[in-house]
Amino acid sequence: MTDHITQPSLLSRVRDPRDLEAWNDFEKKYRDLLLTYASRRGLQPADAEDVRQQVMFNLAKYLRDFQYDASRGRFRSYLGRMVRHAVAQHHAKRKDDVVALDSKIQAAVPGDDDSEADGLWEEEWMNHHYRLAMDSIRGKVDEKTAAVFEQFIAGKSAEEIATAHDMSNDAVQKIKQRMRDRLKEQIALQIKEEDEDFKSNG
Repeated sequence: MTDHITQPSLLSRVRDPRDLEAWNDFEKKYRDLLLTYASRRGLQPADAEDVRQQVMFNLAKYLRDFQYDASRGRFRSYLGRMVRHAVAQHHAKRKDDVVALDSKIQAAVPGDDDSEADGLWEEEWMNHHYRLAMDSIRGKVDEKTAAVFEQFIAGKSAEEIATAHDMSNDAVQKIKQRMRDRLKEQIALQIKEEDEDFKSNG
């Protein structure tokens, strides 16, 4: 189990604007996700940073009075709608330099709609949780195990990895499967905790 399970949830802590440590943790956790997504939607680095800051500003304002509504779906759907809105408004603002971002997130972030599903956001969301899971697991396994798995991820064959680490192909394959299983469990745990955290703060 991860350490934060026994601590007050991050979302409950960021509802207090005075808890700067919580906001720093929240920003650190989601910064890369927001920036990468905005960049893949065609924004330059400086514009992506503007969108990230606007999303964080809106979160700070809205989460203080947040009320969970099951129709609004999971946290990833909620955050995805919010950042998509910010990206769209940024593009619109560049066109006419008039449109301002709506700080009323409840109006700006409507309920789930399958027709608005964003495959790019889902891809980046899973990449985000993969990175978090790898960071968590990397500190719990020996360096050799982590190195073997990361070489698999980099596209090297089992034979190449076995030769590089003086191991049998069978031993390398076992590490690969064991690490994949741990990653799946960790990602599932992270998402479960995130969704429960989101719901419990309504």
